[in-house]
Amino acid sequence: MANLLGLFSIVLMFSHLYLAKMAESAITRHSSPIDFIRASCKATRYPTLCYQCLSGYGSAIRQSEHQLTLTALSVSLGRARSAVAFVGKLTKVKGIKRREYMAVKDCIENMSDSVDRLGQSVRELGHVGATVGQDFMWHMSNVQTWVSAALTDETTCLDRFGGRRMDGNVKAAIRRRVTNVSQVTSNALALINRFAARHRATDEKH
Repeated sequence: MANLLGLFSIVLMFSHLYLAKMAESAITRHSSPIDFIRASCKATRYPTLCYQCLSGYGSAIRQSEHQLTLTALSVSLGRARSAVAFVGKLTKVKGIKRREYMAVKDCIENMSDSVDRLGQSVRELGHVGATVGQDFMWHMSNVQTWVSAALTDETTCLDRFGGRRMDGNVKAAIRRRVTNVSQVTSNALALINRFAARHRATDEKH
């Protein structure tokens, strides 16, 4: 009888563990896209900005890392395009100094290059969903290279307005706008790097 009770207790204990595990899996499986986005954004340098940018796309992202990275990159591209248009208008500001004008023109060129690289990256990332193994990593390597270059373009634009001799409303307006773009791009790159690393780790296990 004692043996039967002991066996029953063991079976009951494992039943509770199994149910607890199933419940945990259910919670993970059915956690909301918003929770997924919030947790994913913790891997970025600017998590609050990341969440603000992506939380409105929950229905498209769901719990897909591919859709998450693609959306983050698309948001970055949209903001970069907007920044190019904004900076372009500043060349027509009344009373702009020649030094500022030349810096603005160079910044437009940098940001246009950034737009081209981000657009190229969005298209490349769009092909990733149907690839596996080495093909996947080849596409992801291209995306990582181009997004890194886009981030460098944005930083170069900001560097053109360094120093006190460039102080003024034009500099302040550009730095505010382009800094936001560079932070969004930095976040997108962090999510891309994590996506690539996790996929690589999964491939190595198999």
